[in-house]
Amino acid sequence: MEHLHGTYNMLLVLISYIIALAACYSALDLAGRINKAKGLARRLWLVYGAASMGLGIWSMHFIGMLAITLPMEIGYHVDLVVLSVFLAIIASYIALFFVGRNELGVKQLLIGGITMASGISGMHYVGMAAMMVNTSYKPMLVILSIAVATATSIAALWLLFRFRNDESRYAVLYKLGSGMLMGAAITGMHYIGMTAAQFHSVEQSMNLPDMEIKQGILAYIIAGGTIVALSITLFGITMNKRLTQKDSAIVENERWYRSLYENNSMAIVSVDINGTIISINPAVTQITGLQEADFINKHVSTIGLLVSEELRDQTKATYYKSFEEKPQYYETTYINSEGTHIELSFINVPVEIEGKLVGNHIIAKDITEDKRSKEIIQNLAYHDELTGLPNRRMFNQLLTQTIAATAGTPLRFAMMVLDIDRFKLINDSLGHTYGDMFLKEMSERIVESIAPYRVTLARLGGDEFTLICDNCYGEDEVMEIAEQVVKVIQLPYQLKEHDFYVTASIGIAIYPDHGEEPVQLLKNADTAMYEVKKKGKNGFGLFSRHLDEELLQKVEMEINLRKAIEHNEFVLYYQPQIRPIDSRMIGMEALVRWKHPTKGMLPPGMFISIAEETGMIYELGTWVLREACRQMREWHDAGGPLIPVSVNLSSQQFHQTNLVAYIRKILDETGLDPQYLELEITEGMMMDASVSTVILNELTALGIRISLDDFGKGYSSLSYLKLFPIHKLKIDRSFISDITNNDSDKAIVATIIAMAKHLNLEVIAEGIETKDQLDILMANECKEIQGFYYSRPLSAADVEAAFFVPMRLV
Repeated sequence: MEHLHGTYNMLLVLISYIIALAACYSALDLAGRINKAKGLARRLWLVYGAASMGLGIWSMHFIGMLAITLPMEIGYHVDLVVLSVFLAIIASYIALFFVGRNELGVKQLLIGGITMASGISGMHYVGMAAMMVNTSYKPMLVILSIAVATATSIAALWLLFRFRNDESRYAVLYKLGSGMLMGAAITGMHYIGMTAAQFHSVEQSMNLPDMEIKQGILAYIIAGGTIVALSITLFGITMNKRLTQKDSAIVENERWYRSLYENNSMAIVSVDINGTIISINPAVTQITGLQEADFINKHVSTIGLLVSEELRDQTKATYYKSFEEKPQYYETTYINSEGTHIELSFINVPVEIEGKLVGNHIIAKDITEDKRSKEIIQNLAYHDELTGLPNRRMFNQLLTQTIAATAGTPLRFAMMVLDIDRFKLINDSLGHTYGDMFLKEMSERIVESIAPYRVTLARLGGDEFTLICDNCYGEDEVMEIAEQVVKVIQLPYQLKEHDFYVTASIGIAIYPDHGEEPVQLLKNADTAMYEVKKKGKNGFGLFSRHLDEELLQKVEMEINLRKAIEHNEFVLYYQPQIRPIDSRMIGMEALVRWKHPTKGMLPPGMFISIAEETGMIYELGTWVLREACRQMREWHDAGGPLIPVSVNLSSQQFHQTNLVAYIRKILDETGLDPQYLELEITEGMMMDASVSTVILNELTALGIRISLDDFGKGYSSLSYLKLFPIHKLKIDRSFISDITNNDSDKAIVATIIAMAKHLNLEVIAEGIETKDQLDILMANECKEIQGFYYSRPLSAADVEAAFFVPMRLV
């Protein structure tokens, strides 16, 4: 049998490669569509893609066979041709099926590649068998072609899987490059298979009456038709991709909108133009408790019925304004199924489609907590945080309103200013916590006492309160109210398991007699209150014109006092303390005087209270202590005698945080030995035992002596004498002045002296002016005396001349 040698039409060879390239590129695009599609669409794309890719690969092989020219005309078996087409489609289906999966492992890749290679190899050799010519094959080349088909199939599957969903800016280049490699590999497999074939002549040429078109022309027709089919496929893929991208954008936008709608913390109710509820987001249920199933497709008025009745009509009117194509903002109160009132802030946003209003969104925010917070802030702005009473801001408004309501009428009203006389004592000794407790209880007492009257109580700050009485009360009734308030305040207060007593001073001003302006009324009521304090406190008083002059004098005194500290206008006087048994001086008390430039020498009673009120007592007290220590050290250095100096401490000084260090510094500066300094304190300073014990123990440890001044005058507690390191008791002059005529005073003094003796305390009586007073005290064994009977307070020079010089000569 003669062996036939053929030649290749290189144009058809090139066309076959182009077809392979187009088939592979289309397969890469189809793989992405198949992977993204679901259900029936996925199955349709899989069948369509397999047919398109299979026909492309088959056409490449067929044209490749037609590209060879043999010295005889070749016919084809139609059934085998059809079978080869079917095998190409099956191989393509397998490929697309595997790459359309979510994962492609090595095992699946190998199985899919081998299966696909079997289909392609089968397609090729069945197609070769369709040729009506005797053919034999070179085994090694056949094996090589199958191996190439297998490698090509595995590579094709991996590339299809790798680039199926690539939508980057270089995706087309990636797919085109991959298509060129896959096309070259598939074309290479075909031509290796063709090289493996050996064609042999037959005795009788085939009679092909039906093949009127020459073999070459047929190849061009098949190639052209295939390219057109693939082009249509690629065009369909491209159009589908664009539509898919558009649909994806719509879906993505829809998801963005739905996410915003469903996860929004604000309640959204969507209503169509007819008022029908078409959608409710979850926040509606969270905020109001409304369930979507209960209101969907119902008229929006069903929700409107749940609005607070008094706000229903207003809310309805505002809602319908939203159909005027402008957003509406309003607030309303909603009542839920539990009867709870919920404050809501609404925005009604109209919805337009193609320029036509189709409905609106009702957007609501729960502002219940916001409004509650605003109310709290508003309340705090006009009420005292501690007592809940109106504060200064609200008092000013009420006073202005009351004046406006009374002006131009014959009516009058009263305004009172109330100040606690001993509050500072509680605050300094017990601390601010107990001070606050006291103020709360006291304000509750006042509120209860004025409950039957039309009176407004306000707290201006600290222990200062005001009362505004209605203009229906006359002067006598106003006085009754003031008296009632004073009485309830002076009842005992239990703090730290002890009873504490305070009193109140109330000043009263009448509108319009004592002022027609708020500032003037308040000033005059203040003036009347200070007059009550001046006269002994614990009472009330009406403003009178002469008080203005006194107030001006007090203001002038305060101004001059500040200058006096700066200009060093103070001097110390000293009153000797005598041992009556031998009339020997055993100590002296330092007493401050103000050497006023125009008024002369002023006693402490005229300025100490002002110094305490203004806080100048710190500077003044420091000067007194330093000067007393300096002067006593100077006397000691001059030859003595070595006696102590007694200095009074104010409550403010006693409770300053650095008292001990501050006194130690003064002793160091002046060089006075601590044992020659005696500090006089009052019972009121020791109300907080825990604080006072620490301070007194530190002072005692320093070597300083402690004297309890005015003993028996205040609200005494004998436990002080047990708890605190007290060295001396000082009997107040109020018990001494009437001791010769009053048996009670005589008994009290005798008791104090006896008690001090049993407690191993020293005792001194002050205010001794007569021999009879002295005899009674000596009869009760009082060993230390201070008073005018022996000496008035003297200047340093006079004390030295009258007492020190004679003692040094003895």
